Amino acid sequence: MVARLFSAFLFVFCAPGFAQTDDLAIGRFLVASRDLGDPNFAKTVILLVHYKEEQGAVGLVVNRATDVPISRVFQDLKEAKSRKDPVYVGGPVELNTVMALLKAPSKPDDSTRVFNDVYLITNKDLLKATLASGAESSVFHAYVGYAGWSAGQLEHEMELGAWHSMPADAGNVFHSDPDSVWQRLIRRTETQVAFAPCIPRIPCLPCIPRIPSPLTCTPPLP
Repeated sequence: MVARLFSAFLFVFCAPGFAQTDDLAIGRFLVASRDLGDPNFAKTVILLVHYKEEQGAVGLVVNRATDVPISRVFQDLKEAKSRKDPVYVGGPVELNTVMALLKAPSKPDDSTRVFNDVYLITNKDLLKATLASGAESSVFHAYVGYAGWSAGQLEHEMELGAWHSMPADAGNVFHSDPDSVWQRLIRRTETQVAFAPCIPRIPCLPCIPRIPSPLTCTPPLP
């Protein structure tokens, strides 16, 4: 049975005290901090696909591939029968919904631009057309579920240092080794923080580069 397509969004840093809330916007990555222990979000990279300060935010976890092929999720779609590429877990909310991301040279009808040439698909007909076109996994990912925050919730998490914000890029959204994405991006954020100058008129310790310790990436969910 085809999972119900999510056709309408649910409106639902560096360090504490130095939040990046001004960097929250559609098309940004949220990179989980090393200290974020929630198993739903530990070692995740989330692409924000909807954000309004007064309404909340919606995002898709881009680095949790499953062992379930697209053909199994969309068993009643003939366009999906030959698809062996995996479905991704987009987040813990509404796991019976499906969204997709597509990199395309021009905006497909009924899609929503997320950043540059990456578009969000929430329309069943567009999903079928995209599958029929033979879009490869290097430019197309399907997600079950999503991550959602009510108004003010994500901003509070940013203030607590739970997330690092950075511009998204298609290379990491559609990376062939999703398990490596978080580790690479968290090291990048830590390098940027380590070499950032101290803020004038705010007492702080000298900025000392931090050497990240090796970590094992979270394995794909079953």
